[in-house]
Amino acid sequence: MADPHIQIINHQPPPTPAQTPLLPPTQNNTNHRRRRPDQDTDLETALEGLELFLTFLGFNQSSSLGFGLSWFVFVLIGVLLPVLILEFSNCTDCEMYQIKEFELDIIATQACLAAVSLGCLSHNLRKYGIKKFLFVDRSGGYVLNRFSRHYVQQFKDSLRLLVLWSLPCFILKVIREIIRVVYAQQESWWLSAAILFGLIVSWCYVSTISLTASIIFHLVCNLQVIHFDDYAKLLERESDVLLFIEEHMNLRYNLSKISHRFRIFLLLQFCVVTASQVITLFQTTGYSGMITIINGGDFAVSTVVQVVGIILCLHAATKISHRAQNLASIASRWHALATCGSDRSNDGSQMRGSNSSGNLEGTNPLNSLRITYSESDLESADYIAMPTNTQLVSHMASYQKRQAFVMYLQNNPGGITIFGWTVDRGLVNSIFFIQLSLVTFVLGKTIVFTSESK
Repeated sequence: MADPHIQIINHQPPPTPAQTPLLPPTQNNTNHRRRRPDQDTDLETALEGLELFLTFLGFNQSSSLGFGLSWFVFVLIGVLLPVLILEFSNCTDCEMYQIKEFELDIIATQACLAAVSLGCLSHNLRKYGIKKFLFVDRSGGYVLNRFSRHYVQQFKDSLRLLVLWSLPCFILKVIREIIRVVYAQQESWWLSAAILFGLIVSWCYVSTISLTASIIFHLVCNLQVIHFDDYAKLLERESDVLLFIEEHMNLRYNLSKISHRFRIFLLLQFCVVTASQVITLFQTTGYSGMITIINGGDFAVSTVVQVVGIILCLHAATKISHRAQNLASIASRWHALATCGSDRSNDGSQMRGSNSSGNLEGTNPLNSLRITYSESDLESADYIAMPTNTQLVSHMASYQKRQAFVMYLQNNPGGITIFGWTVDRGLVNSIFFIQLSLVTFVLGKTIVFTSESK
């Protein structure tokens, strides 16, 4: 009867490597493995759509032909087209409303901001590629199928945000240009319609480039926020302090790379927007005539676009900086709960040991053993006390590791930086007071000079 059993066992096929799982067959791993193909497909589709949209706007300058064509289209549509329209249009009332002088300055500031956005973002995309630029490549150190669903959702939210801010500005621009055409009529309605169409197309192209660069920075920061939120949840699942430090070092490394790639863009964007607002204040407050929607409407529309871009960038940078700084608070709470929980368990085990041996609470068992117990009892007591000392050493070692980890997070907060300045609430307050000082300075100069001339 033994031979058939042996023969059956020998005929069993050996396990293949595909049947041996790398991780324990838990429910979460099974779900991740089941959702991975669909999630990868959705993520690849979202990346392809984003890359196609950026190529359409001229951000894809990976080749010399793409570089030249992108900047040629930008100069042609964003600069030459509106300038030529304003210079060669025979407007009967443009001198009365001083439209040309105002709009030339607006075109210059919008073109500068769009050139900064196009140059900085296209340089990073040409150097790193779309996946490495967004930190969604497989070599980033993270399991992609865990976050692909969140990535796709962030892509959708960014597109929704772009439409949400572009559509109201587009409506305001169209209304303003229609009013301008009605009151500042050209020689024929066909020429007025062509001017209206040309100015709207140029404005849409330039404004979309500016807002898209801000949206891309907002997207990059929000993708990293996903990892920071997952890192905060890691404290609830794991207890290895070395793992926490390694993951935090990876997060800080990504933040430093984001700061390095976008610091020139953020600084130049802030300088261009500040200069544009100062010029707008000088022209509107120093103008002796009446400011109406015909000659000053573009100031309002361009200001909305510029301020929205700055707000999006500052919101994304401060959000991820505060997430990084909040990790020290989360780790301190985890350290306190772990310490109190271990102390409670040690106290409970000590009380159970004292009750089982018949001793009273609050007495020192070692002193009583030395006085009343026999030699055999002392040997047994020493033998029982050894695990207590081992547990105490282990408890102190884990406590010191947690304390070192908390101190590490407190001394390495991280965040988005611009040449050493962390973009947080403190920097935002400083920017606000700088802008307020410039506004009061300009108003003091223009209003005082205007009143003295009168």
